[in-house]
Amino acid sequence: MMVHQREAISRLPAYKQGAAAGDSGAFKLSSNENPFPPLASVTEAIASALGEIHLYPSMAVTEVTDRIAARFDVPAENVAFGAGSVEVLSQIIHASAGAGDEVIFAWRSFEAYPILVRVAGATPVAVALTADERHDLDGMADAITAQTRLILVCNPNNPTGAFVTADELQAFLARVPENVLVVVDEAYVHFNRDASSAVGIDFFRRYPNVAVLHTFSKAYGLAGLRIGYAIAPTEVAANLRRVALPFGVTAIAQRAALASLDAEAELTVRIDEIVAERTRVLMALRASGWPVTDSQGNFVWLRTGEGTDRVNAMFVHAGILARAFPGEGLRVTIGTAEQNDRFLVAAAAALAPATV
Repeated sequence: MMVHQREAISRLPAYKQGAAAGDSGAFKLSSNENPFPPLASVTEAIASALGEIHLYPSMAVTEVTDRIAARFDVPAENVAFGAGSVEVLSQIIHASAGAGDEVIFAWRSFEAYPILVRVAGATPVAVALTADERHDLDGMADAITAQTRLILVCNPNNPTGAFVTADELQAFLARVPENVLVVVDEAYVHFNRDASSAVGIDFFRRYPNVAVLHTFSKAYGLAGLRIGYAIAPTEVAANLRRVALPFGVTAIAQRAALASLDAEAELTVRIDEIVAERTRVLMALRASGWPVTDSQGNFVWLRTGEGTDRVNAMFVHAGILARAFPGEGLRVTIGTAEQNDRFLVAAAAALAPATV
């Protein structure tokens, strides 16, 4: 007789990490990682923390909390940290929804959403994207029921790169009951250059049921250290701290986050380079015949449909590791100029034998 396990867990799809290049010489463009190495000042800060790894870190992440609170001009009690924004999202779901409750999100969106919802025992409600790869906010509002406890809005959306405008989010929130928490997931906010886009913190200030998720993994390049945070209503943030893994944010991650905040001028230059490369890649893809939509993330989305496996195989053969969603499309991270050039050659070749 096997020990008892939750049946729902055995049916969960495993979260898939982007393929690793190993020693193949391939370029890994599958995980939306920052292509630049850590800044010298950040690595020095990490090194300075190594002598204290026998001690527990600040469970309250006090110094970084104070810095984020000051930056966004919010009380520190509204800021809650975790081991990456995905772990903070898990905290939000566990604090907001359980058995019999529903969590609404667009689909396709961040792959972890339905997994985390089911782990919490709640029911995921996925609302299909529009034909132009954007959130169908009207459809999401129509999906609200008496069981809805939480709504996730990924802005810009991963993996399509589309964004939600401020006007759209305002109209959407007018239809959301005040007892339903709306989380604006802004993991890629630093790459979003469209002035009409919704800005999560603006809506947090205006609505009592809005929270915002940010991460140090993408623009700040700390993906390997795991640190992210929510800015949320006071009672929500307090509950996030209650359900958080104790000491989940390491001292090294906290030190690196502080150093990164100190080095934002240098990091902004790097972000600008990634955005410029994104523009170049999108223009080149269109010139070669790919019908790609605009992206405000550090990636582009190829809607390859039933041709996804074929195109992905061609990319792998050419030394490009993308993130494939079978039957749907491929997400390709913006890398260095050299990496992007190889991808563009492979993408043009993929169109040659057949129209995707």
